[in-house]
Amino acid sequence: MAQAFAQSLGIPSESAGTVPSSRVNPVVVEIMKERGVDISKNAPKMLTLEMINNASLVVTMGCSVAEVCPKPLLAQMQKKLIDWNLPDPKGKSIESVREIRDEIERRVKELAK
Repeated sequence: MAQAFAQSLGIPSESAGTVPSSRVNPVVVEIMKERGVDISKNAPKMLTLEMINNASLVVTMGCSVAEVCPKPLLAQMQKKLIDWNLPDPKGKSIESVREIRDEIERRVKELAK
């Protein structure tokens, strides 16, 4: 969701996880369509050290970048790390996923300022 919102604002971004699922959550696909964003063809990706090296900002949501890049190394690279402590939409009701989506959208817009 964050990647889609960032890209809609012209912010280059990638989305990846330390333990990515095999497909994008269908409820997330559905509620993003409500915002006019089609992510149905997106595929979850594994977070890599290369992605972190290429990023000027790393935003985590329930995953540990340290699994891919130990924090001392991340600090040496002078990357800005933000952790958005948000619930995983997996298994949540559509109403709960909408709340998560809205919060992610708000935070992405805040980053874009």
